[in-house]
Amino acid sequence: MKGYTVFNVEQIDGLPERFYAKPEPKGEPVARIERADSFFAATGAEIVHGGSKAYYIPQRDSIHMPCIDCFRDAESYYATLAHEATHWTRHPSRLNRELGRKRFGDEGYAMEELVAELGSAFLSADLELTPELRDDHAAYIASWIKVLKNDKRAIFAAASYAQRAVDFLHGTPKAVEASAEAA
Repeated sequence: MKGYTVFNVEQIDGLPERFYAKPEPKGEPVARIERADSFFAATGAEIVHGGSKAYYIPQRDSIHMPCIDCFRDAESYYATLAHEATHWTRHPSRLNRELGRKRFGDEGYAMEELVAELGSAFLSADLELTPELRDDHAAYIASWIKVLKNDKRAIFAAASYAQRAVDFLHGTPKAVEASAEAA
């Protein structure tokens, strides 16, 4: 192991100008969509902003999202948030959705990702959003194909789970009652 002394560039005099370069401004901030903000706030999900990845942590029961300005546009941000909010509904205190996931990348994982992506599509339609395709869709599709080949009815099951999740997020009484019975 080696130790290094490091200084902030503002603490050093006489450096060449290239060391004082300022980052280029990112441009205009991404405008928020009020109806989508209101919808996700009403779900009661804990949404933590920061970092560069979006994910749901079941043990902490929290959704983690990059800030909206990290996205190409607002629709992409809200579609990603819808995906993570669909994962959020799987918690035992809500819909208690267990699809046999044992480890990252297995068929249970692929099925949960398919449910979340369908839920995102359904919510995006409900919120009148038209998001673009994301780069990670290709990776997800490869895992979905395996699940869909092994079970011809998997798409129907996934769509059913996704619709239940969306109903829960909308606060549909039937979905809320079902989650209370599961708990």
